[in-house]
Formats: sequence, structure tokens, C-alpha cells
Amino acid sequence: MLAVTLLCAVAVGLWGCAGTKPAVEPGAQSAPAEGAKLDSLRAKMAITLKDDKGKEHDLDAVLFSVPGKRYRMELTGPLGIGVASLLWQEEGWQMTFPTEKLYMKGAGYMVGLFGEPSIPMVNIHQVAGLFKGILLPEGYEEVEPPGDSTREEGATYAREKTGRMFTFAREGGHIAWLSRTGSDGKPETIRYFEFKDFEGVEIPARVVFERGGEKYLEIRVKKVNRNKSFSQGTWRLTIPNSYKLVGE
Repeated sequence: MLAVTLLCAVAVGLWGCAGTKPAVEPGAQSAPAEGAKLDSLRAKMAITLKDDKGKEHDLDAVLFSVPGKRYRMELTGPLGIGVASLLWQEEGWQMTFPTEKLYMKGAGYMVGLFGEPSIPMVNIHQVAGLFKGILLPEGYEEVEPPGDSTREEGATYAREKTGRMFTFAREGGHIAWLSRTGSDGKPETIRYFEFKDFEGVEIPARVVFERGGEKYLEIRVKKVNRNKSFSQGTWRLTIPNSYKLVGE
């Protein structure tokens, strides 16, 4: 289940390493997809994930994004070998894990396996929003901090549109971190570092994810290309008949 956990940990995101080549070659640009939006983008990242035994896994990832409409993410290991693929569209999402011949699918903006703490549910729009410089949930409202000893100095307390509570803090004009309570009761924190300009949008070049105070995932943004057109094949993900549904 390692590859399943790897992909869901980020997003999506954002996850050893043998298997087949990705179903879509990230660089394919023939026959631009219809309806490509001007704010579409492609982001390349390096990812390090620490598993429950403390071992680190280094992967590369590429995200194809037409914000709010469709997303595709490819994870690759050594020699460019495909580890996992995610396709999210308004009508539903699906993931494949060729190294383990497994797949997942569902509907809605929350991606993951409900009721499984090791595979957290992820808001795909918030993951993709990172590359547009959106680091806080859209439409949130600030609330009064607690009046007891649980209050954290320097933190802003807020509520998402869904009603979920979170805290965040700013340093030097940037969002420094955001923290929520996970489904298992443990705090889940995202920390933002090394803000840089990527084609006109300032975003953190390094993002660290923590659960229960321990780092389990780090993303290092390498490159962001905006206003891209993608091939029609980017938005197709075939699930072989030999693959089994996760959880069955």
C-alpha cells in the first residue's frame, strides 16, 4: 500500500519503485485539449516522503492543472518509472498504482479513502491552489481565539466554508504555516518556506507536511509553466481489468 499512501499524502498532493511507464508522457503536446483555460499550468516537483518506519523515498512529480476543472498528477521513481497517476475531473476522480496493480475512484473534491487514517482525504483544489499562490482556504473567516491555556500565541484562528476549524500564522508578509486537526485527532501542519517568483506568481519553493509533530512529506517546486495547452491524452486514464480496487 506504499504507493497508495504516497499519492494521497499530497493530493494531492501530492506517494519502491518498479512498474510500467506512465499512461501519459508529461511532455506530450500534440492536439491541444479543447477548452484549455488561460490559467492552466504545469508544475514539476521533487518529493521526499518518510514512511512509518522512518525510511525516506525520493520521487518526482508533475501536475497538469486547469483550476477547478481538471487535474492530472504523475509520480515517477528512479529512471522515470511510473509509480502512481491521479486524474480528477468534475464528474469524478480515479487513481492507478501500477507497482501494486491497484486503483481508487470516487467523486467530489475530497480525494482519498474515507475512514483510513493512513490515506488522508485531501481537498484537491487546495493542493492545486498552492501553485497559484493560494495558501489559505478560499472563503474562510477569522474567529475568536480560545480564552484558555490552549490559545497559541501568534496564531490566527479561522473557519473554512465547510465549518472546519484551522489556525495559521504569517511571517514577513508570507503565510508561514497552517494547521488543522486530522480525522485521527492528531494535528496536521503545512509549513511554507523559500518564497520565490515562478512566472509572475510568488509561491513557496519548499513545503513541509507534518502529522503529530513529525515531518512525513516535503515538496520542492522545480518549475511552473503557466498558460499551457495539454494533449487530449492528458485527460484519459485507463484502468486495466487486472487491477483491483483498494479496500476490496
